[in-house]
Amino acid sequence: MRSRESKHADLHAPLPRMSQEELCRRISTQPNACVLLLDRIEDPHNLGACLRTADAAGVTAVVTPKNKAAAVTETVRRVACGGAESIPVIQVTNLAQAMRKLEEAGLLLVGTSDRATRDLYDVDLTGPVGIVMGSEGSGLRRLTMDTCHKLVKLPMQGVVPCLNISVAAGICLFEVVRQRTMARGL
Repeated sequence: MRSRESKHADLHAPLPRMSQEELCRRISTQPNACVLLLDRIEDPHNLGACLRTADAAGVTAVVTPKNKAAAVTETVRRVACGGAESIPVIQVTNLAQAMRKLEEAGLLLVGTSDRATRDLYDVDLTGPVGIVMGSEGSGLRRLTMDTCHKLVKLPMQGVVPCLNISVAAGICLFEVVRQRTMARGL
């Protein structure tokens, strides 16, 4: 466990930088690239938890829109527990345009939606993949959803209609990890 001083020092560490162009180059050369795309996640606690999970799952980068989305603040960094200092967060002006560029680089874009007919577990996530997740209240915007190659849902068994975005991101990202581990025969 870290001391208060080292936690505080981490909040002042430089954040990793990566441009959208650098991310596209990495995707085209990295067969196991995994990108988390977050559409309008406004709660800094949720963004921080997503960054923490993204780090744990070995995500290449996180992409968010510049507007109507949480920025990487001190609160986000604190909640991320080091994830904000290890995962580049790329803020883009237009998420759908960024997704098209990532697609051109070779990324399969898999969006989550409660309207999807296919379960997350029924999609091959072993190649370069972008997991696209929507806001806490309204999910993916229509254009973002239309830009995805596939839409998936989490198979909910209880009475609650949805999960917190950071919990859902964890399930999706670790399904990517699970499938890749199985594909390697480990």
